[in-house]
Amino acid sequence: MAPRAGGTVGYLSRLRLSAARAALRAGGLIVYPTEGVYGIGCDPRDHDALARLLAMKNRPADKGLILIGCDEEQVMRYAQPLAAEQMARIRRTWPGPVTWVLPARRDVDRLVTGGRDTVAVRVTAHPVAAALCAVFGGALVSSSANPSGRPPARNALAARRTAGGALIVPGRVGAAGGPSIIRDGRSGRVLRGTGA
Repeated sequence: MAPRAGGTVGYLSRLRLSAARAALRAGGLIVYPTEGVYGIGCDPRDHDALARLLAMKNRPADKGLILIGCDEEQVMRYAQPLAAEQMARIRRTWPGPVTWVLPARRDVDRLVTGGRDTVAVRVTAHPVAAALCAVFGGALVSSSANPSGRPPARNALAARRTAGGALIVPGRVGAAGGPSIIRDGRSGRVLRGTGA
């Protein structure tokens, strides 16, 4: 179960959560641990923050970005539900390290979708990432905290090297072993395997 904003996440202090929320609301970037790697994120509704994140990673705008939430409601603000059978298959993997590509709602920023009519979303199982979503009150961008094409960061020190002025939220990455698996919501087909 995802942590609530007022709850505790072991070593993660309320002060650090408050600082992260303030940074996000001010249009800043944050770096934080996820199921398999350190991620860099921002408010997916903030176009300028999205553009800065892409520039920091040197990531092409047409690749799109993953969104994470602490519960299904947060990520489904950006995606349209599929048929009941397909949604049941998706829910069996959440929370967890599986990202699903679903039809995007019309108002999702093109830098999130990469200009496509789909959006990649995941309900995170990582306690720090989930706590950040909970305290922020919505989904966050979750892209690996490394320049595009370089190996993903698996600790705060490695993430700090490419974080620029982003706020670092420390913690251990989960046991997934690499970036999340990405699957097509309609077909279930694997688009990216773990560690890719």
